[in-house]
Amino acid sequence: MPTALPLRLGVNVDHVATLRNARGGRAPDPVRAALLAIEAGADGITAHLREDRRHIRDDDMARLKAEISKPLNFEMAATDEMVQIALATRPHACCLVPERREELTTEGGLDVVGQHNALAPAIARLSEAGIRVSLFIAADPAQIEMAARLRAPVIEIHTGGWCDAITDGHHDKAAAEWERIVAGARQAYAAGLEVHAGHGLDYATAEQIAALPEIRELNIGYFMMGEALFVGLAESVRTMRAAMDRGRARLGTAA
Repeated sequence: MPTALPLRLGVNVDHVATLRNARGGRAPDPVRAALLAIEAGADGITAHLREDRRHIRDDDMARLKAEISKPLNFEMAATDEMVQIALATRPHACCLVPERREELTTEGGLDVVGQHNALAPAIARLSEAGIRVSLFIAADPAQIEMAARLRAPVIEIHTGGWCDAITDGHHDKAAAEWERIVAGARQAYAAGLEVHAGHGLDYATAEQIAALPEIRELNIGYFMMGEALFVGLAESVRTMRAAMDRGRARLGTAA
């Protein structure tokens, strides 16, 4: 079993920008949300600059990089435009994700097996600039193997299928998806990759996945922003941090 290391929480502020953009103007400000999340215990901030700029905008990324005191994780498609923006912004990390204009949210993991020739130059350029590259992929053996071959130091396991199955009451599917996540985290760790996870996580699922010793970071946004409407963002972050800590305290019992 891997050594029990601290589990980081990355807070995604995309949907603060979604709310701002619904009316235009400057409020609510995703940078203010990021600063508040850090004060409440976030270890980093994640923001996805989409091709259509539906939530986070270029100025948001520049301001986040300039104003926050914790690492910035720049989620992006592996396009020439986004690589250029990332190289100019110089975030701590870039998480390469699939992207379709028609999707409401990221629908699945990146197909690194099918797209390895296109991804390799982007990974190399970002890495040469000192930006840590993460690949957002399903917990699939072939995808994990290719991620290691591409020499991206980090993968982020897409947890959406597992979380959706739990929400929908599909217990058998949820159990199968959980086993895939467990096996994928172990495979990635054995291959020398740092393992993150995210998408669809709430307090309960974050607590469960926190008990996997291979997982080093969770990136969570939409759920916490929804909770913040009722309890405030700082309390939402603190409650998530507490759930993760409870899970980490049970290392080895969740698998």
